[in-house]
Amino acid sequence: MTGTDYELLRAQLSSLAEADRHWVPLLSNAAALVYHAMPELNWAGFYLMRGGRLTLGPFQGRVACVHIPVGRGVCGTAVARDATQRVPDVHAFPGHIACDSASRSEIVIPLHKEGQVIGVMDIDSPLPDRFTEADRAGLEALAHLIETTMEF
Repeated sequence: MTGTDYELLRAQLSSLAEADRHWVPLLSNAAALVYHAMPELNWAGFYLMRGGRLTLGPFQGRVACVHIPVGRGVCGTAVARDATQRVPDVHAFPGHIACDSASRSEIVIPLHKEGQVIGVMDIDSPLPDRFTEADRAGLEALAHLIETTMEF
């Protein structure tokens, strides 16, 4: 497995954000960029806070869960703890929500606006232990770009 060029991804997303910073096109393009740039994924996308729970946003991959309660599963835990969750084996994660039974590992990065968690970037892989520290750092940098450019 080759490493992902996160600097290139940031540059591409930054360029796309210049065309339109609204959350729909920005998150849609971010999901597509990540999904096609990172090998061995089966899902890449976003959940946004709405009505006190996470609600499905733009994504690439298989059909997904529509709502996730805060504190449940990897995504809900990332919101509750306000911290990136890098999970090598989702089947060993307490309270894991199996939206896609093919997923084996997952990384979820919280997104913020004005100091509040507004959603998460969620990336799944059918491979166990797919995500590295380099992936965590690269995806967190991409999430920061999204946080600082996205408009609602």
